[in-house]
Amino acid sequence: MRRRGATNGTHASLSALLEQFREVWVHDFEFSAPDGERPAVICLVARELRSGRTMRFWREELLAMQRPPYPVDDECLFVAFYASAEMSCHLALGWPLPSRVLDLFAEFRNLTNGITLPKVGGKANSLLCALAFFGINGIGFEEKEEMRQLAIRGGPWNTEEQAALLNYCESDVVALERLLPVMLPRIHLPLALHRGRYMRAAARMEYAGVPIDVCSLDILRRYWPEIQTRLITAVDTDFHVYEGTTFKRDNFERWVRDRGIAWPRHPSGEPMLDSDTFSDMAKVHLAIAPLAELRHALSALRLETLAVGADGRNRCLLSAFAAKTGRNQPSNSKFIFGPSKWLRSLIQPPPGYAVAYIDWEQQEIGIAAKLSGDEKMMAAYCSGDFYLASGKQAGIIPPEGTKRSHKTERNQFKGVSLGVLYGMGEATLAYRIGQPTARARELLELHRRTYPAFWRWSEAAVDHAMLFGHLDTVFGWRLHAASDSSPCSLRNYPVQANAAEMMRTAACLATERGIPLCAPVHDAFVVMGEEEVIEAVVASMQQAMAEASRIVLDGFELRSDVTTVKFPDRYSDERGVRMWNTVWRIIAELDQTVGDMSIRVATEDGA
Repeated sequence: MRRRGATNGTHASLSALLEQFREVWVHDFEFSAPDGERPAVICLVARELRSGRTMRFWREELLAMQRPPYPVDDECLFVAFYASAEMSCHLALGWPLPSRVLDLFAEFRNLTNGITLPKVGGKANSLLCALAFFGINGIGFEEKEEMRQLAIRGGPWNTEEQAALLNYCESDVVALERLLPVMLPRIHLPLALHRGRYMRAAARMEYAGVPIDVCSLDILRRYWPEIQTRLITAVDTDFHVYEGTTFKRDNFERWVRDRGIAWPRHPSGEPMLDSDTFSDMAKVHLAIAPLAELRHALSALRLETLAVGADGRNRCLLSAFAAKTGRNQPSNSKFIFGPSKWLRSLIQPPPGYAVAYIDWEQQEIGIAAKLSGDEKMMAAYCSGDFYLASGKQAGIIPPEGTKRSHKTERNQFKGVSLGVLYGMGEATLAYRIGQPTARARELLELHRRTYPAFWRWSEAAVDHAMLFGHLDTVFGWRLHAASDSSPCSLRNYPVQANAAEMMRTAACLATERGIPLCAPVHDAFVVMGEEEVIEAVVASMQQAMAEASRIVLDGFELRSDVTTVKFPDRYSDERGVRMWNTVWRIIAELDQTVGDMSIRVATEDGA
């Protein structure tokens, strides 16, 4: 897979690229961006590859410019490494974004996705790593890190430091200039430009950020040590699994053993203590629910790391294309949607504004139905309630059955319908739906008989990966498979990776149409607008999401659902409301000046 040096093919590819565009620019910014803040631009170096013309600008010169010093129209191509950073600098300067972007970070990830790479300076997908992979010499890691820290430090910089930062910036431009022709023969340019298009959208979302109730956050940070102590005291009375603020595994194992609960375990025999396992087991064993909720709450211990800027917006790097599926992978500690769900109630629009959370309904099911070509599965999705319709198709719910009358059967088929996307076996399904293994086996067999086309497609994904060594999405995001690749991961890849394609396409459509996107969240988006126009904003966003689903799924349209809140109300996830209210009752006991911060969320029975 590794390629070293330039060949006639690489020169031909670069010549072909230059013929397609009037100008091809390689550019790089240096900037400082403390957590939660927009970037403060330091300097820019840009080079046009056809003419060799090079531009070097320091911050004062850049701040004085009304427009970028190069054209940004459709006939010009901009090459960068992790382009959303460069796009964010354009936004910080008030400049229009380049129309055509080729991001060599995204393309290097695509070329090596699934392959274990040697790390350079602790990172496996950096510019230095890409240069090393192709045998290209570049700046040393120590020198690069020294310059990066100098930029992060912020000004003022003396004359020597300014020169050093400009030279460092230019060294990245030179590195990209050398990397581009080597990578070009292995890049599908139209698909690469679509990925570059998403980096423009990612920059707009990172620049906007999510509105946060900073006053409430400050109070939470101030009282958090006392809050966690009181939460543990209140909940652990029935469990005795904590010592101080530390969860003790031995105590927990004794508790589940005394109650005859068969807790899921790793192959090593150690109990699975991740949040998903606790959440699943709480659905089956209600006694676990308070402990699961407590552990979720305590997962927000590092409140100081939540990245909130001086303007009250939560911003962090979305880490586009970081996951193997091509999904974003923002920091769980910095992103408001990363920690426990109760903290999402910090999301609050400013006065006169509203925020809306818009998510695709049963997105993964809809993708699997269309891509597998399973007509019955598509019909169930189009019914408006896939789990009820599929239960009827499988014969476990009568034709006249409703969500309320056959809640148990619907929930069981919901469990199997989602589980099969991940290749879930009968034992895992049994504990997730709280049924004997025999019942789980029966449900899996019913699903197989009901949706044979889906099962053939799902199994074919694993076969294709093993035979050809890779799997691709509809827009060419590739996973390289190996002999030791997990069959469950391979089975689920077409669903998750094409869901990521759909998210990226919707983000591109929305930002290009001026829809005020704040953030992407797995299968959803957060938008914000003035109260008077929020309904129009939501309608436009739903249209963009529907269009994106049709583009990715060859005409098949997925539905979306909306939750809208206006100031002074706050957004909340119903799964975290009880803990939010509990926390604020504790704060009220600690500080009598704090008002009522409770939230009430109406939930639909059986949702």
